[in-house]
Amino acid sequence: MLTTHYSAWFIPLCLLVGAGYAALQYSAQAPWSPRLNYALAALRLAVVSFLCFLLLAPFVKITTTRTEAPTVVLAVDNSQSVELFTPKPVLSQATTGLARLAETLRAKGFTVETRTLTPTPGRPARLDSLRFAAPATDLDQLLAGTREAYDGRNLAGVVLVSDGLVNQGRSPVYSAFNFPIYGVAVGDTIPKKDLRLTGLTYNRVAFSGNRFPIEAELSFVGFAGGAATVELRDGNRVLDSRRVAMPAGRRRVRTAFEITAPAPGKRRYEVRVVPQAGEFTELNNARTAFIEIVKGKLRVLLAGAAPHPDLKALRAAILANDNFDLTLALPGVAPLKAPADFDVAILHQLPAQGGLGNEILAQVKARRTPALYIIGAQSDLPAYNRLGTGLTIQPRGAQTDEVTPLPNPGFARFATDEESARRFAAYPPAPVPFGDLRLGAGAEAALWQQVGRVPTQKPLLVFGGPPDARQATLLTDGSWQWRLSEAVEHDDRPEAYDRLIIRTLQLLTQNANKKRLDVYPTQDAFGTQDDVTLGAETYNAVFERLYNQKIDLTLTDAQQQVRRFSFANPEDGSPLHLGPLPAGLYRYQARATLGGQAQQDVGELVVQAQPLEALESRADHNLLAQLARRSGSRLYYPTQFDKLAQDILQANYKPVISAEEDLKDLINLKWIFFVILAFLTVEWAVRKYSGSV
Repeated sequence: MLTTHYSAWFIPLCLLVGAGYAALQYSAQAPWSPRLNYALAALRLAVVSFLCFLLLAPFVKITTTRTEAPTVVLAVDNSQSVELFTPKPVLSQATTGLARLAETLRAKGFTVETRTLTPTPGRPARLDSLRFAAPATDLDQLLAGTREAYDGRNLAGVVLVSDGLVNQGRSPVYSAFNFPIYGVAVGDTIPKKDLRLTGLTYNRVAFSGNRFPIEAELSFVGFAGGAATVELRDGNRVLDSRRVAMPAGRRRVRTAFEITAPAPGKRRYEVRVVPQAGEFTELNNARTAFIEIVKGKLRVLLAGAAPHPDLKALRAAILANDNFDLTLALPGVAPLKAPADFDVAILHQLPAQGGLGNEILAQVKARRTPALYIIGAQSDLPAYNRLGTGLTIQPRGAQTDEVTPLPNPGFARFATDEESARRFAAYPPAPVPFGDLRLGAGAEAALWQQVGRVPTQKPLLVFGGPPDARQATLLTDGSWQWRLSEAVEHDDRPEAYDRLIIRTLQLLTQNANKKRLDVYPTQDAFGTQDDVTLGAETYNAVFERLYNQKIDLTLTDAQQQVRRFSFANPEDGSPLHLGPLPAGLYRYQARATLGGQAQQDVGELVVQAQPLEALESRADHNLLAQLARRSGSRLYYPTQFDKLAQDILQANYKPVISAEEDLKDLINLKWIFFVILAFLTVEWAVRKYSGSV
């Protein structure tokens, strides 16, 4: 459809202009025949009139009409449980019925597409290549993905073929779907004779030398009145076993093991039910516990020049964490009875004026114990400056500033979350010495001082000192107010203050010979379907973070098969992606050259076999019935595919007709330029050939 932006009444004027131009050009006596003269005049009339017509901004409106047939999606639960627990004839009947349903609907004008739990990017699923091998079932993701993929399209409905067992994601009954769901139930609702471990309860961290429990829950069907043997294994070695009675009238029982934690490190224990005759499957008879064995409780010395509210606040924060053992020392009140070896010391206003508490300070220095110094009114600042903590304080008289803590975003040794930062901002001001504060080489500020509403870059909490005797300094003895005010405002839960103190102690008690290359798994254990990822940190000689360093990694499995990787640690902290790996224990060795020196790190990671699909054998057809009922449909069985096809056809789904308009300005069509040029060229060539200038 051709139209113009301006009134069509201007078209006669365009023709008039063209006619006038042609008349002026060809009204005189010409050296060619009258017939040729009229032809040339008509050509000039057409060209000039069309050029004038283009001034009216003509455009072409193109209307395209499309007809979209109704689409039926065959959503197939291709998980392992469907093949494990569906009788073979029933599963064969279901796959054959799906193919027949697809043919019937296509013959009636429907578009039929297939989706599964494990889609292949760029390649649609096909019924003739179905493999029931998905290691987990997330029906909500399957249906939600269908909803997103067909948003705005003519989706008539979804035929969901499943056993109704969901072991990942949320249940689809809690989601809303805007299309009919025709459920087709497979699987078996008859309970199988089976023993299975349904869960393990244990602490993920245990102290070396301490005894800790592992509690197992055993579920049984068809074995009531008998007994089962449950074993605790460390590799191939049986550490302990229990004979567990399975009383009638119950379906689950619990049993517990208690073992002594070995040397520090990651330990893997397996709890296994010994298979019995007639058991349907042994895939769900074992579970694995991953436990981090750590050194016994960290010994903390809390020493002060004199009784102070800070000591109570610090003591409460430390004792709230079970990983610390605290000793309090006060000169003249609670003296340090005998020389003791501590993992970390908190020295409140020590060194003190008048030499108070020097015996405690001397013991800490002699043993090179990592220390947190807290500066206050009784602190001997010249003596403190001689300790080499990485901070020098030059006070200006007895003046103080009233400050609140402000996290330093550039401090990467531990992060401060947004909630903690908000709580810090609400703390009451605390006094700090007013003067010149200078950071030494390798020292970093974890907290800055904020004076009123003015943020500064004056340090408040500083980490420094030599690598073999780490030290930190908190420049206020008024932090007790922070814990008290936070406890009042947050229901006696001063989490931000306690976390700050605990993280400070943890950072001080890290291995003094800190690794300059640190490669570590991003989680305790991975599943066989997970993307295994490793994080990496690199440091220079003064333990400042380095980025974009080349790291070579060698990964070795239990069969001594070696995989090699090469990557760099970017500033955004993104990990190395190894992809899914088979179940087992892997050892890795990482190498890098940092500052011209070769560095290496070793470690282990565990990939755990998670037989999710074998944990539950009884199909849940009630879930499928709920989904169908809520969408206005009903539940079908593999013998009812003909009825399903009939119901879909009787629903009378219609094609959707859509029209799309496209506007194109005529002046933008390149071919018009060449037509006009051709007309003018022909006119000029004829005139030259016929003898005109």
